[in-house]
Parts: sequence; C-alpha cells; structure tokens
Amino acid sequence: MSRIAKYPVELPKGVEADIKQDQIIVKGPLGSLTQALTGDVTVALDDGKLTFVAANETRHANAMSGTVRALVANMVNGVSKGFERKLNLVGVGYRASVQGDAVKLQLGFSHDVLHQLPAGIKAECPTQTEIVIKGSNKQVVGQVAAEIRAYREPEPYKGKGVRYSDERVVIKETKKK
Repeated sequence: MSRIAKYPVELPKGVEADIKQDQIIVKGPLGSLTQALTGDVTVALDDGKLTFVAANETRHANAMSGTVRALVANMVNGVSKGFERKLNLVGVGYRASVQGDAVKLQLGFSHDVLHQLPAGIKAECPTQTEIVIKGSNKQVVGQVAAEIRAYREPEPYKGKGVRYSDERVVIKETKKK
C-alpha cells in the first residue's frame, strides 16, 4: 500500500466532503472543488476523516491511492486556507498592475502584456515589482504563475525577468577577451 495513503485527511471546521461514485466534492469557506475518482481507490468518510484504500492489490491501484489522497488533501487545504504564489519583477522599467480580472505587465517589450486571469484566481500587486496570485486550486494557481513567468523568464547574465520569490537565479560570468 502507498505510504502516503495510510494517513487520513482530517477535515477542519467549516469544510465538508461529499463522496459520490465517480467524484469527490470538497466545500469550504473559500469555495468548492471537485476531483474525479477512478475505481482503483476506495474513499471513506468517518468521524471527520477521509481514508483512502486501494481497491485491489495492483501496482496502479496502490499508486493511485497515494495520488488521490494528495490531491484531496490539497483540495481541503485550498478551500480552508487557500494557496498563493509570489512573483518578483527584476529589471529597469519592469512593472505590474492589476486591472479587474487581468494583470497588466510592462516587461520591456514595445507593448504591454495583458494576462487574463481564470475564474477563481485573484491577483494583487503590493508594489509595482511584486505580484501575488491567490486561489483555492493549487494547480491553477501554479499554472497562472508559470504562464506569467513565461512572458520573460530570468536571463542568466543580468538576472532580469519575472521570477518566483523563492527562486535563485545563478548569474553567469560574461565572456572575457
């Protein structure tokens, strides 16, 4: 059995789970998330804890029990606390601002980049060179952060570009004559 699937997922106050035949729905103060289930994993709710057991002894069922447990744990965390990802803009003239449900980026191009945010995702700009992306779905928050970073990835000679706040860019030495 998967080692991670042995640990149950506790539901905090205000979070409830609804288990159906082919999906699990987790509702909380920050919204509702749905995860599709396969027949390889048996999910049970007893006494405020979700338990995950492989339905049969195959290697795939064992792997899926740990995967589904991790996904549901992220869903519970997302609807109760939420997820956030911070980005920093490094470079002269690089700026960001939030306009409704879009992020306006000035990244040294001849035009401004307007990145539309998907439903359920919010962005904040505490300063002109910081972007904070928040949401209840961990995968979507990470995807939006990666898409914004992809507009101008950090380059290795000066370190200019959009980077995650915890990212370390190794600066290369320039060519000597």
